[in-house]
Amino acid sequence: MPDETIRKSLTTTSGPNRAPNRAMLRGVGFQDEDFAKPMVGVASLFSEITPCNSHLDRLARKGIEGIRTAGGVPQIFGAPTVSDGISMGHMGMRYSLVSREVIADCLETVAGAMNHDGLLAFGGCDKNMPGCLMAMARLNVPSVFVYGGSILPGIGPDGETVDIVSIFEAVGKFQAGQIDEKKLHKIECESCPSAGSCGGMYTANTMSSAIEAMGMSLPYDSSYPAISAAKERESFQAGIALIRCVEANIRPRDIITRKSLENAYTLVLALGGSTNAVLHLMAIAREAEVVWTLDDFDRIGAKVPHLADLKPGGRFVMFDLYKVGGVPAVLKALLDRGMLHGDCLTVTGLTLAENLKDIPSVYAKPQVVVKSFEQPMYDRGHIVIMKGNLAPEGAVAKVAGLKQRTITGPAKVFDGEEACFQAIQSRKVVHGDILVIRGEGPVGGPGMREMLSITGALMGQGLGETVGLITDGRFSGGTHGLVVGHVCPEAWVGGPIGLLQNGDTITIDADAKLLTWHIEPAEHTKRQAEWTKPPVRVARGVLAKYARLVVSASEGAVTS
Repeated sequence: MPDETIRKSLTTTSGPNRAPNRAMLRGVGFQDEDFAKPMVGVASLFSEITPCNSHLDRLARKGIEGIRTAGGVPQIFGAPTVSDGISMGHMGMRYSLVSREVIADCLETVAGAMNHDGLLAFGGCDKNMPGCLMAMARLNVPSVFVYGGSILPGIGPDGETVDIVSIFEAVGKFQAGQIDEKKLHKIECESCPSAGSCGGMYTANTMSSAIEAMGMSLPYDSSYPAISAAKERESFQAGIALIRCVEANIRPRDIITRKSLENAYTLVLALGGSTNAVLHLMAIAREAEVVWTLDDFDRIGAKVPHLADLKPGGRFVMFDLYKVGGVPAVLKALLDRGMLHGDCLTVTGLTLAENLKDIPSVYAKPQVVVKSFEQPMYDRGHIVIMKGNLAPEGAVAKVAGLKQRTITGPAKVFDGEEACFQAIQSRKVVHGDILVIRGEGPVGGPGMREMLSITGALMGQGLGETVGLITDGRFSGGTHGLVVGHVCPEAWVGGPIGLLQNGDTITIDADAKLLTWHIEPAEHTKRQAEWTKPPVRVARGVLAKYARLVVSASEGAVTS
């Protein structure tokens, strides 16, 4: 077995036989003394296609300064990103979840080929974070993740706080005749006022918070606003922290454990985070070779309350949480309550409890963003794993804050998102309907699209609390309402959701965590016998590769 304390980069640079390798590195600025230093990769997911990532080049440069200050040699390289918000509502969203795998592959490919001694990664949009963490877990070289930070809130036409979900819901209001085109345009212009990721506790802020709780980023990483001196200082410190991890040989699999994953999901529940955390934490666990199943999510959900009054189910955004102490202040409150494993190692070289030692609890001063344990937003996990004859392998629902927690009604079945959106736009969806969108799973999509356009339109038309929605696809972290996603097995591989017909009676029971299809056994058998496997939707390219390799959403929808 190789000695893992020996720097990997020496494989590339050490000895007379590696003179050609060193020659090429001299061509990018290496000096004699640099070959004796740790050589680390800096993965920047900078791009100008989305505000989430448009500032990451500046932060990555700060990280490079920190690496050099601590005695390392940085090598910056790029990786792609997909903007979930911009790709929402059309076929571009097929590439969103796929991009998580592509990002992981890109980071693994570059850092693995270069034999980097460590990896510092900067990400912004939703799939950046799990993609980077998956690569770090695969490579298992010292690594630190830096989140680009949250966008500042915009100011709507009536002085209200607006963000990206506001404009999706405004589309529904416009369709319903509640606002005019002028007001719609005003909300559109104010929803994204700066660089940074979507402001509520949507997927980006959910995953950055989870990664901080997991110990793979520095304290306050998920809280600092994108446009702030604090975020730039943190990026510099992250470069220093990475070199310290290299020197101490602290690696991702020392940090990503069952206990740290429990910490991560505990925080997700306390903050009211996205259902996408289920997919992404399972994927990270899989790459770290940690056993983690859907049952683990429900086990933790049974004992952790939803505390933070954050959008989409609440009133506030990440900037408001930052002003009352940020994620560390919430972690301190959870630790004091005995809900976290304080002995988990982090990238600071200290344990989680040691990191939080001098940080006051979010309850140390009066504030209204995070509710008390005695009067929470919801007394147990707002994300539940649903089972039943319509989802024998499981499904995921966000249930906190629902006024109507059980609904039984007739199915309106749509093959794909577009057909359902057209029905909503044409006002053909009524109270009591249960909408079924199928053919949007990991294989069937391919790519498991998010459907914020659908849920935003329902909310805007006032149907969000009185219409059920079931899909083998995904929902955005900005979604709220009586919605169930990740239905497994998916329609494209013969799951029960693919056998549904218009008018079938379905029950969604959030309290019993059951998704029930009311059908006679003989009729069920008949439909199974008549089912035929659909043709391949995409014959070549990255989507086709994903469809061929992907596992069920109940296992994280990963391809490795």
